[in-house]
Amino acid sequence: MTTPIMHETKTHGKLSFPYAVYRGVVPEYICSYPLHWHDEMEIIYVTDGTGIITAQTDRHILNAGDMIILLPQVVHSIEQLDSMPMEYFNILFQFSLLESSISGGCYEKYFKPLYEHTRTIAPYLPAQSPLNRLLLPYIRNLIENRRQKEEAYALMIKSNLFAIMHHLNQHCEQTSEAWLSLHGTYDKLKKLLSYVQANYDKPISIDQAAAICGFSSSHFMKLFKELTGRTFIQYLKDFRLEIAAGQLANGTQKIIEAAENAGFNNHSYFTRSFIEKYGVSPSEYQKEHQKGRVSCS
Repeated sequence: MTTPIMHETKTHGKLSFPYAVYRGVVPEYICSYPLHWHDEMEIIYVTDGTGIITAQTDRHILNAGDMIILLPQVVHSIEQLDSMPMEYFNILFQFSLLESSISGGCYEKYFKPLYEHTRTIAPYLPAQSPLNRLLLPYIRNLIENRRQKEEAYALMIKSNLFAIMHHLNQHCEQTSEAWLSLHGTYDKLKKLLSYVQANYDKPISIDQAAAICGFSSSHFMKLFKELTGRTFIQYLKDFRLEIAAGQLANGTQKIIEAAENAGFNNHSYFTRSFIEKYGVSPSEYQKEHQKGRVSCS
């Protein structure tokens, strides 16, 4: 397993056509996708099952037919709910696909406010909500034609995305000062998430983490829990466990090696923590994956 990327910088699709549709299944492909962000607009549409998607501080339980709208740079995560699976599609695109010049009229009026978060939209759209029903025909069309060649379907793709953005702009609103302040705080938190990505196998203290964010230790601990729903120690442990689980699932590492590579020097603590998170021992987890079964409960 490669280390989860906190700030995705790869181009989804092509540089000349920055757009992509992906199918995801939790836990078939991943058990969870930790906190991360990217420059693309993203729409997640759940087609089957149930799962959890967190956008900034809001934790949403999604069922079949539900959607999440994620503006560029919004910190979010995907995880399994208990032992239930979830199938979903991600639609990602850059605003430059629809307006090549940042000085263009569409970009200035419709896209820039969403990119810079001076205007925003409630991310969670339940299956029966009016905006969900408005967007659904365009989203289904993009999903159903996701394997078609760009050269032949470029106009269809753009027309659907323009329609989606039209409806979103009709329902967006001025961003509150409180939300802008929260977004600024997340910008500081992103520095820490990137640091964890690069240094998860090394000791990281609360004081270090707080200093990276520019907060006092006490303020940091309170703020991190409010923003992520768990303590930094728990977040770091879960991140390391996901790294170890990925290596075990790939069958490339022995259990002791996977634990040490992920930053666990106490093997008994690693085993206890692993069982607590995944419901099985590291050896059982590895055997299940070798047989083609996945458990993330």
